[in-house]
Amino acid sequence: MNRGAAREAVVEAGWQAVRDDGRVRVELSEAAYAEPRLRQLFPWTGMGELHFSRCTERRWTWDIPYIQPAAGGTYWVSGPLRSQTVGPATTAQEAIAMVVERLPAGCGPAFLGTPEELAAHEATTKRHPD
Repeated sequence: MNRGAAREAVVEAGWQAVRDDGRVRVELSEAAYAEPRLRQLFPWTGMGELHFSRCTERRWTWDIPYIQPAAGGTYWVSGPLRSQTVGPATTAQEAIAMVVERLPAGCGPAFLGTPEELAAHEATTKRHPD
């Protein structure tokens, strides 16, 4: 299996894990997966929140906003840091749009590896573009 196919398999397994663990509302995970720019990122959950990483291995990246469940079936978009807020969203689709609008430039597909390996790769490719 080549590196691209391996990355796609790892990312797809991450999405399946999000669906299987049940901590994220189904309508949110489905809406996020339906968005191609988010589907290529590695998803992870915490406290019912849906996060997106530019790499596939822990500690994951913290440079993309994330979505939290809120009262009455609504959502709150925060981040990328825990101290930062984006705002409320009435629907899953609205929350997804708020995240997509704030994706870092050149975001995705997810890098197969750790945040440190991603940073080293980006430093190398910026100095020696293909």
